[in-house]
Amino acid sequence: MEKKVEAYIRKNDMLKQKSRVIAAVSGGADSVCLLHMLVSLRERFDLSIQAIHVHHGLRGAEADRDAQFVRELSEKWEVPCLVVCRDVAAYARENGLGVEEAGRELRYSVFEKAAGEWGGARIAVAHHQDDQAETILHNLFRGSGLRGLGGMTPVRGNVIRPLLCVTRQEIVDYLDGQDISYCQDSTNNSVAYTRNKLRHRIIPMVCQEVNFKAVPHIVAAGERIRQAEEYFEREAGRIWNDEKQVERIEKDGCRRCGIRAGAMEKLPDIVKGYVAMEMIKELTERCRDIASIHVESILDLTEKGTGKSCSLPYGLRAYREYDMVWLETGGGQGNRQENIHLGLGSFDAEYVSAHIFREKYKEIPEKKYTKWFDCDKIKGTLSVRTRETGDYITLKYGRKKTVKAFMIDAKIPRPERDQILLLAEGHHVLWIVGYRISEFYKITDETKHILQVKTDGGKEHGG
Repeated sequence: MEKKVEAYIRKNDMLKQKSRVIAAVSGGADSVCLLHMLVSLRERFDLSIQAIHVHHGLRGAEADRDAQFVRELSEKWEVPCLVVCRDVAAYARENGLGVEEAGRELRYSVFEKAAGEWGGARIAVAHHQDDQAETILHNLFRGSGLRGLGGMTPVRGNVIRPLLCVTRQEIVDYLDGQDISYCQDSTNNSVAYTRNKLRHRIIPMVCQEVNFKAVPHIVAAGERIRQAEEYFEREAGRIWNDEKQVERIEKDGCRRCGIRAGAMEKLPDIVKGYVAMEMIKELTERCRDIASIHVESILDLTEKGTGKSCSLPYGLRAYREYDMVWLETGGGQGNRQENIHLGLGSFDAEYVSAHIFREKYKEIPEKKYTKWFDCDKIKGTLSVRTRETGDYITLKYGRKKTVKAFMIDAKIPRPERDQILLLAEGHHVLWIVGYRISEFYKITDETKHILQVKTDGGKEHGG
């Protein structure tokens, strides 16, 4: 087991001599095995190791037990240990996230902060082959592209995954053989979370009824898919750097880049998507909220006439101008308009400069089905939909209220609540259509770019 993990570390160049490593240790079997592996390799690589445990404030006495266990284990193995407490539930509410996602964001923020303070240390996490299989299947069911289907990489920036070469059963067998104890997290047995459903129901059924080697086969398929992803990225990079087909312009605070539509039309469909991503990455480093629907919107412009356009996250806008497909930042977007049909009513969205808006209006007009929002506060993708669990709206003085509570207080009849449309960024609601908008997204004196949204009021949706 130790030789297998060491070989995997060397193959993927995870550690060098005298490396500094932060081990993410929850106290469960996987992270305890990770820490023990690093300790066993400490002399061979001349490693400096620090264990970090993040207390999520969720499981009461059980979580306190885990934190104390990690402290004692680290002391036994002569590893410095840092326990950091974070209120995951509060963070999830404040940011409109699920508890799982909120916990992950907070953990990695702690790890990254510690790594930076320790001179750029590596962050070792305990994902193994079963986690990899779950990730690939989860992304497959969500409709992911090749990047998601490739699963987790052995090395991502300063994050390393030394246990991706072994299964969960190998980890448990190793710890039992070494007589090393570990903690059991009771939430891991709950099937309330999607990943736990995959772990406890779907994957065991597949292994039992289809192929007992399903997990390593899924992992191997993910590796091949990841190699394909890397190839298409290189090919798209080569095309994007062809100065005969690509133009870049920066003027009056507006950056734009474009490619000839004719050049795009000649490419295989799968490569077109990667070229579109190269366009996006040139103008923004943030691609988290870029989905396949945004890439397809850019590609649609290669088949449409001049003047057609579409809006993307982060204030980006794509449009067709003669034989070029352009992508530009918000600095020069002026007053372009598009009609958005999302299956739930019809919405017209228009970007307006704050200067032009203030020249036209002394005060913000009171219109029931036209609203204006501070565009610079919108960081992610907007969606139009009906209510979901976790939705909230920001009221005066930063007070947050769930959409459910708002509808009850507004005395909206129960049968009508699931018919009312919401304009939302994740679970943070900008507009409960026909009722009120969020104080957070309201226009202020500092607003530079405004998003104007008009709707039919949901008439196509039964409103």
